[in-house]
Amino acid sequence: MRKLIEIEAYTVEKIKDPFGILAGERYEFKLEIDVAEDDELYVEGGLFIRAIYRVDGDAGRLVKYELYKRINDAFYDFELEDEEERMLESFCGAHFTESQE
Repeated sequence: MRKLIEIEAYTVEKIKDPFGILAGERYEFKLEIDVAEDDELYVEGGLFIRAIYRVDGDAGRLVKYELYKRINDAFYDFELEDEEERMLESFCGAHFTESQE
């Protein structure tokens, strides 16, 4: 079993929807993660996650996420485990209010 990812640093920005087409508000997170060298997710140079979190009223949820290699911003085709996705969603839910509008 893999260890859970560890978030080292992050930024969050509210995504602007000038036409009001989408319901709720969306926030984009960029999370630098630490992955153990013996983990199957590990890549040299490290990874970051780009995540979109949606808030509509009192409800929030993770819409999507993608992993990228830090060294060259290249897409890394790998999925997080369910427990890691829940942790990511919980983290985003706890931090979206820190966005710079």
